Amino acid sequence: MMQTDSYVIPAGGKWSVMIQRGKQITFTALGDGANVSLLLYNASNTAERYNMPDTLKAQHTSHLTAGHVLMSDNGRVMASITEDSLGWHDPLSGYVTRKTVDERFGKTSYQKKRNDWYRSGDENFKVELFRQGMTVRDLVPVVNLFSKVFCNEDGELHFVPGHSKKGDVITLRTEMDVILMVSNTPNPLDSSSSYPSVPIELLVTDAAPVAEDDPCVNHCPENRRAFENTWNDEKLTKGGIV
Repeated sequence: MMQTDSYVIPAGGKWSVMIQRGKQITFTALGDGANVSLLLYNASNTAERYNMPDTLKAQHTSHLTAGHVLMSDNGRVMASITEDSLGWHDPLSGYVTRKTVDERFGKTSYQKKRNDWYRSGDENFKVELFRQGMTVRDLVPVVNLFSKVFCNEDGELHFVPGHSKKGDVITLRTEMDVILMVSNTPNPLDSSSSYPSVPIELLVTDAAPVAEDDPCVNHCPENRRAFENTWNDEKLTKGGIV
């Protein structure tokens, strides 16, 4: 990729791209009430992808913020969260389906609304998976950036309205070559009766090298082990062993 790339994902929009290791991806909300669903796959082996249960279990958390990492199902770090103005992002709710969109916001179609029809995360991700040589079987739980969802003592999930404001940012640093997929569609627990229309800006730049005192590496022992798994695999690959 170029040293600096900027993209705007409109409401309902989708995007996927390969991003090299050592980049930082800054997501900026261009309005209040943003939500963007995100997936990561290993660019050289898409069978390795973001794993929600391992990410949360290893870091002893039910939400994501700066200092946390997104782990793969191979126990490696795919990306680190290096900057966050919100302090809480939702890894629990999943992506919104066509049925939920129709029930909550009303049925629309491309034939009648053209590009203003209401998309779902389910459909957006399926399209991008096929573009990247995968199938619907590769669709896994997502991270919902800019949304806050918490679980009460009865095990019920609750969406917090108004959590994200215009100008809020979160930055990911890629720790391996990844395929990034995003869907700018509503959080499935958002009770709003109006389809959200908040564009998201993505800025991809070079990241500084990971230092020994890096907050993401040192967040917990499990993080360091996941980084070591990532670094060791990279050494083996460069050395020609695999």
